Amino acid sequence: MTSAELRSLFLQFFKDRGHAVVDSSPLIPANDPTLLFTNAGMVQFKDVFLGRESRPYVRAASSQRCVRAGGKHNDLENVGYTARHHTFFEMLGNFSFGDYFKRDAILYAWDFLTKALGLPPERLWVTVYDQDKEAEEIWLKEIGVDPARFSRIGTKDNFWSMGDTGPCGPCTEIFYDHGPHIPGGPPGSPDEDGDRYIEIWNLVFMQYDRAADGTLTPLPKPSVDTGMGLERIAAVMQGVHSNYEIDLFRTLVKAAAELARVTELEHASLRVIADHIRSCAFLVADGVVPSNEGRGYVLRRIIRRAIRHGYKLGIRDAFFYKLVAPLCAEMGAAYPELLKARESVERVLKKEEERFAETLEHGMRILDECIKGLAGTGIPGETAFQLYDTFGFPVDLTADVAREHGLTVDMAGFEAAMDVQRQRARAASHFVADYSGEVELDAHCEFTGYTQLVEESRVIAVLAGGQPVRCLQAGEDGAVILDRTPFYAESGGQVGDRGVIRTASGLFQVSDTRKQGGDLVLHMGKVLEGIVEADAPVRAEVEESLRRATALNHSATHLLHAALRRVLGDHVAQKGSLVNPERLRFDFSHFEPVSPQQLREVERLVNEQVRHNAEVSAEVMDKDAAMQLGAMALFGEKYGDQVRVLRIGEFSTELCGGTHVSRAGDIGFFKIVSETGVAAGVRRIEAVTGEGALAWVESGEALLATIGERVKSGRDGLDEKVQQVLERSRQLEKELERLKSKMASAAGSDLAGQAVEVAGLKLLVARLDDADPKGLRDLVDQLKNKLGSAAILLAAVKDGKVSLIAGVTQDQTGRIKAGDLVNAVATQVGGKGGGRPDLAQAGGTDPSGLDAALSDVPGWVAQRLS
Repeated sequence: MTSAELRSLFLQFFKDRGHAVVDSSPLIPANDPTLLFTNAGMVQFKDVFLGRESRPYVRAASSQRCVRAGGKHNDLENVGYTARHHTFFEMLGNFSFGDYFKRDAILYAWDFLTKALGLPPERLWVTVYDQDKEAEEIWLKEIGVDPARFSRIGTKDNFWSMGDTGPCGPCTEIFYDHGPHIPGGPPGSPDEDGDRYIEIWNLVFMQYDRAADGTLTPLPKPSVDTGMGLERIAAVMQGVHSNYEIDLFRTLVKAAAELARVTELEHASLRVIADHIRSCAFLVADGVVPSNEGRGYVLRRIIRRAIRHGYKLGIRDAFFYKLVAPLCAEMGAAYPELLKARESVERVLKKEEERFAETLEHGMRILDECIKGLAGTGIPGETAFQLYDTFGFPVDLTADVAREHGLTVDMAGFEAAMDVQRQRARAASHFVADYSGEVELDAHCEFTGYTQLVEESRVIAVLAGGQPVRCLQAGEDGAVILDRTPFYAESGGQVGDRGVIRTASGLFQVSDTRKQGGDLVLHMGKVLEGIVEADAPVRAEVEESLRRATALNHSATHLLHAALRRVLGDHVAQKGSLVNPERLRFDFSHFEPVSPQQLREVERLVNEQVRHNAEVSAEVMDKDAAMQLGAMALFGEKYGDQVRVLRIGEFSTELCGGTHVSRAGDIGFFKIVSETGVAAGVRRIEAVTGEGALAWVESGEALLATIGERVKSGRDGLDEKVQQVLERSRQLEKELERLKSKMASAAGSDLAGQAVEVAGLKLLVARLDDADPKGLRDLVDQLKNKLGSAAILLAAVKDGKVSLIAGVTQDQTGRIKAGDLVNAVATQVGGKGGGRPDLAQAGGTDPSGLDAALSDVPGWVAQRLS
């Protein structure tokens, strides 16, 4: 039975038993900062289990793609060395949200394994929590499991919890016995860590709510969360012991072997590469790009580990991205989003591979030299940090290489070096505390701002310093919460509205509007007059000009997104945005600078839509219906079953809760003002609309007019005139360099006669103020030629800064190094430098000590050469 057939059979089995088959969620958990990646099937249902969200079904089944390669759940270092560790895997699961419980969950699991899959009961071993008598009786009395193949396990392995507090409960696990020819004992036995008995399914019974003091209170609606690794059950069904021998991996291992031109398919490096292409491809498809922090850094670590294993196999050209095609052939039918993103995935992986290839060989040479000099000891932490900081070697990659040589890495030393770097970063950062804190109110605020900017409302609560108070008085800062509001709270990149809230006894100026919790809206600001009290009737008024300007920019952002995808390709996806009254900022995935021609085409397409003046419509509908319409969702945003679909004619369809114009023509005019890179694989466009766009163009026209006046040219001839000025400037610069060189040559002739002999070495030390570093370097080269065999140190002070250049002729570098010579002076003038043995330079910040330092050079050289 293939993996694809297993996946389909599992989902159909539970669909036939009333379960809603739910698509895999992305690998980035929506609105969940507690998780780096989706690492279990229950992640997308977390809020359902916690009672924060409801679904139109009470039982579900899914095949969830998961990654465990960072944070608490990190299997990266074991991948390639064990039979069952992966960075990417698929978790088959069935779930009950207050519907069925232990008996049905156990019956479903047993029926699927023994009837649907036909596994012999005598090859299965069951464990329960040692205090769960209910589950024990179901297994032994109803299912009839052989007591000899049954274990009672303690809290450590068979009691699950979501955290220190909250939902928790006992587990029951099902193991497969691979046979007596495999070492290892049953679960609960002293040799349970062997590979004979492999856990294939875990059934979690969410039965209790744990309080901070450890008290367990029965949940009113106990639930079920199960998980069965597709790769593990596929190994069982395909009669192999290692997950890397199943069909999902055989194709990838073979493809990697062909790229490496090796015939030994059991090589651990091939397994590493086959595993890593799955996690990397799916992470990129889900919107992650390689970077130096967070999820992007984990992706970079995995990519670079795969590349290093390719290097180990002898591959020197870019290869990793070529495995995306066989992966799509293997898994594209189950995950069409991978097929859709194939081109962009290949491009990201290839670019990262080329980037790392530039430093891989050099870094490996340093690491190999370090290992050769060790005798059964560990790699120093400083070396590991240098490899990380200079060559981009993640420390686990260094540890990987060390392990292959029977060595370890001094992690304490590495962390110490990292901590120094973190402290520097923290010193350069500034953090602003969250004013609002966590406000917990049993209240609801209705947003009416889509259709009106003024609303009669009532004050639910007044806050000062994040805490409820009775009232705010004139001059006091705080926040006001209303039962109805036309103010849009900051969300989806759109800034919060500003305006005023009027009461019979006071006036509150709203400077910002933010969301708190699910439905609460905090109107942040200051009381200008009188007092604002809880429960008072109010009139809430949004500042219309600011809202309108913001709406222009927000609608233009949607058009910009659609235009970028048409010009650059479907790989473009929003990575962040900021929409305020002044301008819009749009971050998107793309892997090279956007050319001026492409920017002009994007701008043209947006303005074309503005001129077409299509209607802008918003409709709330079922999420599945929205997806069928082709609506684009923002990656990482969490959407309910009902979503708001914003359409601008036939050009743009996105999920969006923001405020917009009525027709595209309201935007008036769209102008891109900049395009820059903000991270690896992420570009940023800033643009203006309406009056702001006209003001930007007018400013450009005024600048052109000013330049024209200065070069004495009209607009039509301005380009030619500027070219003439630039060419004249280049000619003058060349003439200046020629004159400088001539003067330096003359100065060199004079200076050469000032050289003195110290310990058999010609030594020249001179100060030439106002000379620039390049002029000093040229003069050093000329003096070397004139003196033939010598050491030279030249110094200059310009604008209060010291420049130092040291040169040593090749025949003397064995006696004295230019870097040592230049630093002998630099350390006395507040600086430090370095360079080659024959040429080095340094700078300094304390000119007052220069003359004394220069006078010490002959004595320093004499001592050095004695």
